[in-house]
Amino acid sequence: MTSLFKNRVFLIVAGADLLQQIGIWIRNMALLFYVMEQSGNNPVAVSLLTALEYLPIFLFSLIGGTFADRWNPKKTVIAGDALSAVSILVILLLVLAGLWQAVFVATVVSAIVSQFSQPSSSVLFRQHVPAEQVGSAVGITQSLMAIFTILGPILGTFIYTQLGLNASLIALILVFLTAAGIQLLLPDAKREARPEATSAWTDLKDGLHYVWERSNLRITAALFLISGLSIGLTQPLDVFLVIERLGLPKEGVQWLTASEGVGMLVGGLAAAAAAGWVGRYRRGVMTGIMLIWSVLTFVEVLSVWTPLTAGARVLSGLCGAFFQVIFTAFMIQEVKQEYIGRANGVMIPVMMAGILLGTGLSGILMNVSSLFVVYGVSSLLTLSCCLLTLRLKLDQPLNAIQARTPKNVSYTK
Repeated sequence: MTSLFKNRVFLIVAGADLLQQIGIWIRNMALLFYVMEQSGNNPVAVSLLTALEYLPIFLFSLIGGTFADRWNPKKTVIAGDALSAVSILVILLLVLAGLWQAVFVATVVSAIVSQFSQPSSSVLFRQHVPAEQVGSAVGITQSLMAIFTILGPILGTFIYTQLGLNASLIALILVFLTAAGIQLLLPDAKREARPEATSAWTDLKDGLHYVWERSNLRITAALFLISGLSIGLTQPLDVFLVIERLGLPKEGVQWLTASEGVGMLVGGLAAAAAAGWVGRYRRGVMTGIMLIWSVLTFVEVLSVWTPLTAGARVLSGLCGAFFQVIFTAFMIQEVKQEYIGRANGVMIPVMMAGILLGTGLSGILMNVSSLFVVYGVSSLLTLSCCLLTLRLKLDQPLNAIQARTPKNVSYTK
């Protein structure tokens, strides 16, 4: 660990990731509150904001991963943060001109850019961090993400409520420019020459074909689609859970997100400590997680007691951390080394498709029914995932996370 913290590339990439997490949460909280104020707490507008966050991930994840494998990683990460800063500046000018709907574009641009820059961060780790330290490096950056799931909503809410939207957008510009600036200190990175020159389209098709040929990966894709739909139905409605069930102001949604972050942090540490036990009972653990998630979803909508709702969120975050550790190790074991990036590039859009469908339907379904109905449907969908986890063939022991750990989408309810 001492030598890892002396590694310049690790410190720069981790620092840039930290700044990006700060920017993401400032953006998320400011735009959520601003859109609610401008739309009169319209659930359709709120669900549209969430849908626009995930649509670019669905459309560009596989494409971004494919091109990130071909481009210079240093130039890609710098250009990504610089473009994010420029796009926020344009959004700020449009808002000052009276076009408040332009804030939706900020979410779209930020999500598109991240699909190209995030895989390049993983490439930099692989090139400059010793193989035996990559697991620790990825674990530290993921812990930073969990910590900012706790602190980020609080920071974002504070900046917006105290200083307003314009100050939030200016803070975003400064954060992304700083991230781009520190990444200029990265050493030059070059791609190794490929033995065969293939087109990006050929690489993309090859990755899709590889996933389709393997039953475990097909089942996992179906699992991600259904669970994504379940997540999408409830995620945009958290703020209405706070308002209608707990009787709190809309700003109280930050505490639900923070509670989930606590669960993610504790769950990540627990999953690492219990790796041997998890490895022996992977299928049972995955099935149990889906069952618990289903129950927790319904508990959230039934609860009118804030500590109970927060406790359910802590457990939900803990389950999410366990599932992500299992899934990461499963992908490393199941997928050939040269296909890990593209296999993840297939799985993430499948999940995003489910989330997009769910977020698109959540506000409409709530308008024609109730919060109880939406959360009930989400709970049943998560419960149905147990049938898929039981079909997975997980006969081999769980391997430790290896040097080529993929960068995953955060899997949380």
